[in-house]
Amino acid sequence: MDRQVRIFSYCAANKKESTMIGRNCLELTLSSRSRSSMAHPDHRWALVLAGGDGRRLQHLTRTVTGAIVPKQYCSLNGGLSFLEETVRRAEAVVSRERIYAIVANAHRRHWSRHLDSLPQRNIIAQPSNKGTAIGILLPLLHILARDADARVVLLPSDHHVRNEARLAASLRAALSADNASGADIVLLGIEPREPDPALGYIVPRGQHSAEYAAVDCFVEKPSRAEAEKLIGRGALWNSFIIAADGAALLRLFERQCPDIVSEMHQLVQRETRGEPVGEALSTLYDRLPNLDFSRGILQGQEGSLSMLAVPECGWSDLGTPERVAEALRDLPTFTEVAARMSHSRAAVNLATQQELLRARPAKTACGHAL
Repeated sequence: MDRQVRIFSYCAANKKESTMIGRNCLELTLSSRSRSSMAHPDHRWALVLAGGDGRRLQHLTRTVTGAIVPKQYCSLNGGLSFLEETVRRAEAVVSRERIYAIVANAHRRHWSRHLDSLPQRNIIAQPSNKGTAIGILLPLLHILARDADARVVLLPSDHHVRNEARLAASLRAALSADNASGADIVLLGIEPREPDPALGYIVPRGQHSAEYAAVDCFVEKPSRAEAEKLIGRGALWNSFIIAADGAALLRLFERQCPDIVSEMHQLVQRETRGEPVGEALSTLYDRLPNLDFSRGILQGQEGSLSMLAVPECGWSDLGTPERVAEALRDLPTFTEVAARMSHSRAAVNLATQQELLRARPAKTACGHAL
């Protein structure tokens, strides 16, 4: 059976009951918004997405023993890990106490060191990786349980940004409750440096201002010629950085898979009351489908989305060796970086790995060195 068919078959099961539970969940969240306003004068939160396996660059992210390290626990050139950089990125717009991180149980040996600056209750460990949608929904429900008026910025943890101040200014603008777009959910798109066929694009709808626009559609990895046409229409690189009203974001999930929302909400409520839910969460994850946030949640709901153009800030998803090399060229001199290397907790240094790969002799088809 097709993956998307399986997802929506799962979501359709007991639809009437799950929709009612989901609606009650949402109504409960919304009804407490006015009460939470007094308890939380600042409603800005950040969610660091660090639950992925990071296998796209696995030939660069192996340790000397051959173990594959998820990219977020690596560094670009011996400094902070990408995860630590992302936490600092979040701290530029929210207080540390309002930063959540979603991680994987299997990576505990890494994140226990890289996230030691965060409150323990803010680190949500998944039993397994079930895709980006599930990795967003679970911590989102935890945040809304604490602050029903939360505005949340989603930050992938395996990106590199050269000009952090420029990105932070855009994050603050999008995270503001009275942002110029008037939209509850804002996708931050990066002004393209070039037509890159390996990236995704957010395409605007109709006429738009210099900064904000309504979203028309998403295009994943177009040809170079198609990417040029998209940029001509005002398309931006999709950074997967999103600033949203938490309840509005939850509604997107409600529309697509209310039963998953309902089951997760019940577990979060139980945990909030102090009940142990580890076994129940593992059982739920065993039954969950893999669900991608872009394809499974955002796609088809473009009318609820706005996009904000982020001025060129040296952003890179480091998705290919070529983009890693480009980011390395923009780094400070080796002497400046070396001063930080002795304090690095990153498991792998991508710059070192690239140099080692370049130094290996090329081999013939028979496996002999040339």
